[in-house]
Amino acid sequence: MIGKVISKNGKEIRRTAERWYHIVESHDYMAGNQDIVFETLGDPDIIVSVEKNEFIVIKHYIKTTISEKHAIVIYREEENDGFVITAFMTSKPEKIIKKGVIWKK
Repeated sequence: MIGKVISKNGKEIRRTAERWYHIVESHDYMAGNQDIVFETLGDPDIIVSVEKNEFIVIKHYIKTTISEKHAIVIYREEENDGFVITAFMTSKPEKIIKKGVIWKK
């Protein structure tokens, strides 16, 4: 395991080395952005509910390693804790936001 952070729902969300490898393989620009994933999970601007116990957190960053972007982290909460599914950055979060905001800073 690489690390854990507490979600807005009070669940401990873990990020494993296997998941981080998947994230970096799919989105190579994420390689130097582990801190952004943790910060987005712990202090998001927006939370979107995708399906039961699956959430997307979004946080806007004026400056990232690639430019101004929104960090997107998708994770699942289980009974006692949760885990990161994937993470990436986008300049157009509107499509994700349309899925249904359940919390906004």
